[in-house]
Amino acid sequence: MQKFFVLLLLALPAVLLTVNTGSSPFAFAAEDELDEELVDVETEDAAVVADETEPEDEPETTKSPDADTYLLFTRPLHATGSQLELPAGYPVEFLVGFTNKGQFEDFVVESVEASFRYAMDFSYFIQNFSAVPYNREVKPGHEATVSYSFLPTESFAGRPFGLNIALNYRDGRGNQFSEAVFNETVQITEVDEGLDGETFFLYVFLAAIVILLLVLGQQFLGSYGKRKRPTAARKVVETGTTSTKDVDYEWIPSETLKQMQNSPKGAPKSSPKQSPRQRKAKAGVQ
Repeated sequence: MQKFFVLLLLALPAVLLTVNTGSSPFAFAAEDELDEELVDVETEDAAVVADETEPEDEPETTKSPDADTYLLFTRPLHATGSQLELPAGYPVEFLVGFTNKGQFEDFVVESVEASFRYAMDFSYFIQNFSAVPYNREVKPGHEATVSYSFLPTESFAGRPFGLNIALNYRDGRGNQFSEAVFNETVQITEVDEGLDGETFFLYVFLAAIVILLLVLGQQFLGSYGKRKRPTAARKVVETGTTSTKDVDYEWIPSETLKQMQNSPKGAPKSSPKQSPRQRKAKAGVQ
């Protein structure tokens, strides 16, 4: 009985798997192989779809056989054969020329546009600049020149970017053309200025602080010196005698004293002290 119970426990999982799947246990390997084949087919289809969609992301460039275009950078100047360097924060200006080589059809120069692309993949846009419309008609055998300018931001300094400049035009039958007159990698450079506005105002502010400190130090030293300076002794000025009471008239002759007393201004009213000799002389005179 125990052996039968053990065999039942061992056989029960196999019976349950067979009933749930509805097939034999050996069918799983075949199903796995089919699943792998389906997965491989799906990945191949996805790769094919990806290969078909990649060319659609790339910018289309079309050119008319009856038209010639040329480009000339005016700011900054660019030498042919060298990498173009654009200063960050400064405008870039260039001229786009168009020549109608045809003999019967007119062309219309519609617009010029520019954009920064990723240097490793020109289909990836970094920044689009606004398109400038012109709608200038060019007769057969004639030429036209249009100007365009844009401003690279300072945050792009020190990095390379792909620059794409496209000229859009159409012929007399309405066929649209978009020709890339410039499609190369450029270097955005950082301009080192000797003295910018922020540095100038910083220097002015520091100079004002230094002048203020000097003025305050001078005032402090001046007030401190006045406190420590010793007071000078006052000079005694002799003003002479202002009272006639203390005047000694003994040395003055009696005749002079009489004249002084008889004069209108006269001598002081106070009678002078007389010596015994003067008294005797005065008595003998009398």
